[in-house]
Amino acid sequence: MTCPIVRVAWPSVSQPARDPESAEARCHWHPDRETLLSCSSCGTPMCPDCARTAAVGMKCPDCAGVPRPGSVRQRTRGLDLGLRTGGAPLTIGIVALCMAIAVVEFAQGVTVSGANAGIAIDLGLFGPFVADGQWYRIITSAFVHAGMIHLLFNMIVLWWLGGALERYAGSARTGAIYLASITWGAAGALLLAPDALTVGASGGIYGLMAARLVLERQQGIALLGSGVGVFLLLNLAITFIIPGVSIGGHLGGLVGGFLAALALSGAGRGHMAHGRLAPAIIAGTAAVIVGGFAVAVVVA
Repeated sequence: MTCPIVRVAWPSVSQPARDPESAEARCHWHPDRETLLSCSSCGTPMCPDCARTAAVGMKCPDCAGVPRPGSVRQRTRGLDLGLRTGGAPLTIGIVALCMAIAVVEFAQGVTVSGANAGIAIDLGLFGPFVADGQWYRIITSAFVHAGMIHLLFNMIVLWWLGGALERYAGSARTGAIYLASITWGAAGALLLAPDALTVGASGGIYGLMAARLVLERQQGIALLGSGVGVFLLLNLAITFIIPGVSIGGHLGGLVGGFLAALALSGAGRGHMAHGRLAPAIIAGTAAVIVGGFAVAVVVA
C-alpha cells in the first residue's frame, strides 16, 4: 500500500512593507549598513551586530550599557568624565574666548578676586542697560568673568563638562544646549537681580550639567548614582550659601539646559545625543533658545 504524500500548506509569512524612509535607515555605528531595526528605548537605527537583547525589545549598545563593536564612527563609551584633548572644538573655542577677554580685563586693571575693569561694565549683564536696548549683553556677559579665581574655576568645570558632552553628543547639540543655557541664565539673573552687574559662564555650565543628567537618565542612571548629579547638588548648595553668587543665573541656566536637552530628545521620545535632528526637533530647540532670550528682554 502506497502512503499518500501529504503536502502541508505552511502559512505564508507576509513581509512588512518597506517604508521608503525606514528602508533607507542605516545603523548609527555602521553607516554602510541598511537596517530596519531600531532601539526600543531611544529609537536609534542599529544593525543586528549592534542590537542587544533586553527584557523589553532590542536596545542599542548605549541604552543597554555595553561596549559597541568596532565601528566606522567612533564615539566615547558613555559619558567620559576624564579631561581628554581633541574632539571638542566648540568647548576649546569658548574657553579660548573667555581667556582672551580675561587678558583684556587684566590689562584694564582687574583684580585677582573681583572685577574692576571697563570690559565687564561694557559687556556684563545689567538690567537697565538691557532694557535700554543693549540686548547683546544677554550673550556677551557669559564670556566675561569677575577675576582670576572666577575665571579659572569656571573654565575647569566648563572643560570637564562641556568637553565630555561635546565628544559624546557633537558640537551642534552641545552648542545649542550652551546657548539656551546662557540665555535662560540671563533671564533668571535679570528676574531676581536686575540691578546687579552679572558676569560669568556659570549659567551655561549649569545648563550642561542638566543636559548631562538628561543623558544619564536615558541610560538608566539615577540622580544620586551619577557623579554629575552629586556635583550639581553640591554646587546648588554653594549657590544658596555663598553671598554674591547669581542664584537666578544658576537656576535659569539649569532650566535652559534641561529644556534644550528635552527638545533635542523629542520631548523624551528619542535619544538626546543620537536621535535624528528632524525639523520639529530643530524648531523646538530653536524655540527654547529664542524663548530664553525673549524672557530676558521682557524681565529686564
